[in-house]
Amino acid sequence: MDAHESSEIPRYLDTSLTISERARDLVSRLTLEEKVGLMSHPARGIPRLQIPAYNYWSEALHGIARNGRATVFPQVIGMAATWNKKLIERVASAIGDEGRAKYHEALRRNGYTDQYQGLNLWSPNVNIFRDPRWGRGQETWGEDPFLTGEMASAFVKGLQGDNPKYLKTAACAKHFAVHSGPEKDRHSFNAIVSKRELYDTYLPAFKKLVTEAKVEAVMGAYNRLLGEPCCASKLLIQQILRHDWDFQGHFVSDCFALSDFHQNHKVTTDAAESAALALRNGCDLGCDHVFDEIPEAISRGLISEADVDLALERSLKTRFKLGLFDPPEVVPFSSISTEVVACDEHRALAYRAAVESIVLLKNKGNILPINPATKKIFVTGPTATSIEILMGNYYGFNNQMTTLLEGIAGRLPEGMGMEYTSGALLKHPREIKETWAAGMAQTSDVAIVCAGLSSFLEGEEGESLLSPQNGDRADITLPKSQVDYIKELYMNGTRIVLVLTGGSPIALGEIEEMVDAVLFIWYPGMEGGKAVADVLFGDQPPSGKLPLTFYKSLDQLPAFDDYSMKGRTYRYMTEEPLYPFGFGLSYTSFQYSDLQLDNTQIDLGDSLTVRVTVKNTGNLAAAEVVQFYLSDLQASSIVPLHHLVGFEKIQLEPGTSQTLQFAVTPEMMSFYNDDGKLTLEPGEFRLEIGGCSPGKRGQELGAPQPVTSVFRIK
Repeated sequence: MDAHESSEIPRYLDTSLTISERARDLVSRLTLEEKVGLMSHPARGIPRLQIPAYNYWSEALHGIARNGRATVFPQVIGMAATWNKKLIERVASAIGDEGRAKYHEALRRNGYTDQYQGLNLWSPNVNIFRDPRWGRGQETWGEDPFLTGEMASAFVKGLQGDNPKYLKTAACAKHFAVHSGPEKDRHSFNAIVSKRELYDTYLPAFKKLVTEAKVEAVMGAYNRLLGEPCCASKLLIQQILRHDWDFQGHFVSDCFALSDFHQNHKVTTDAAESAALALRNGCDLGCDHVFDEIPEAISRGLISEADVDLALERSLKTRFKLGLFDPPEVVPFSSISTEVVACDEHRALAYRAAVESIVLLKNKGNILPINPATKKIFVTGPTATSIEILMGNYYGFNNQMTTLLEGIAGRLPEGMGMEYTSGALLKHPREIKETWAAGMAQTSDVAIVCAGLSSFLEGEEGESLLSPQNGDRADITLPKSQVDYIKELYMNGTRIVLVLTGGSPIALGEIEEMVDAVLFIWYPGMEGGKAVADVLFGDQPPSGKLPLTFYKSLDQLPAFDDYSMKGRTYRYMTEEPLYPFGFGLSYTSFQYSDLQLDNTQIDLGDSLTVRVTVKNTGNLAAAEVVQFYLSDLQASSIVPLHHLVGFEKIQLEPGTSQTLQFAVTPEMMSFYNDDGKLTLEPGEFRLEIGGCSPGKRGQELGAPQPVTSVFRIK
């Protein structure tokens, strides 16, 4: 290099060049040792090039997690229950703002960022919640591929921002693919699915995030799929992700998944072989130490340095897109102040998300909202004072968390009496037989029983202290200690409003008949107590809808480790559920009418325009989620009984109506055949529009009468 060249800015720091040119230039300046140091989640610094250390591992499932103070939004499954894409994009944008502010402050404070302080946010989880036993199902957007793709895309867009040059943060779609338990087997499990089910159920949400939301990163799953470890799968990474979907971002392993290759899957003999297998098949970044063995793999001739360069360029391009090598003044997001962290505006957003996530499943005799003339209420149950039930898993921390008891106490009108005792433990039987609970209940007009699950009972391997199944559930009923307590209150003649927490469906069995109302509140985040209280007292009408089928018992389900969709989820289940997918009551009533199709006979490949009118026939302003379902009545292959093809959340004043227009596209009318190919055939189709998934169970429980029509593709 001559004197003239040395005075010029290095090409990798030249912001006028393309990201690819800059990344390629930086890689060309590195020694092999330096390259390897950049290829694991704790990327080492390179002082001679003024590159600080950087850690790719950060979590932001429902708020910045494991990194000090943050706004704690409802757990993802609760956000899915809002069915409100615009709200979710706002939530994710707030999370991205907090992540940015915290990153730059950590950099100013330390000169580098540590684990959980970076801008690579390993969210969202778009695995399909196919079995209620899976403890990590709470991290997902539910059981439906379409709903998952729509909601998670909004989340990705919010995290990544809309600047044409820079990413606010880098989102990551995980865990690719066919990954949803059992947790105890995840390091050795081989998922077997047909091509049809792979493309019909397990891939659509990932495809939408990659091809439409332009998610920056994809994380592989721990398990094998059809014999290949997902973090080194030719089928998943090379064929589907990069070739078919033209994915331009980087691929990261799940944490310690590369070690599983030789330790558990036994597809390689040691770490060097595992590193080579992963790198050859498209894994760019390792979340463990296995890529430290890359030099050994090169010396054995298993890979070349060119393989290393290709992978490193991909992960470095993400850092360039984040502006990590650029002057802060040219990166628009670097000026976000730490004043946004857990600010009042974000707190209000957490409250809004919590309110909209709450699902009213039963309301016998309109016991809710609580009558203003009520003389006294009794608050009880093992989750009433729990901070744990606000957070779920992968959570941030906040000094203003509102428990259910605090929320109700804060909303209680003066002059209305209230008593509290826990009455029961989460899982263990009480030692004493007599408590004051029965007396408190008998002297109250209504008992608000706060029950359900917490992260002690369900979650990820290593998290759930009371789960013998590594975070999964062996059954889906309420713990016996809670069932016995609810029965005890019922036997004393108490009117019961059951407020259930959880990240997965709960089978209520006989107690469903004993309670007057059921509110399912998920893990509602820092504002959960206030949101629940405001719904109970009628300040906010419930508008949440289930993103999952609630089964009556495990007898309705196949084996947990069976990845076939037969009999699973509303799309393939023929038995009657406890509560159906898409179901949720309101404090008002809605009427669907005037379904109009612009044609009942269309040509193959044409779209169909549909109009429907929805009216609020009650006396309260409220929101309704209008749901569009399609059934292929004459398909030549196995197809879903019905599948969600559209939804819209609308707000209606009492007595007013709104007419919605919707396009049914050829893709919606298509199905995946046995070869995994999208297929469109002539035949009859049924369109159903309503406030719940099709089936008589929803109407029996109080869902509005849907409108339906049949059309034919010629």
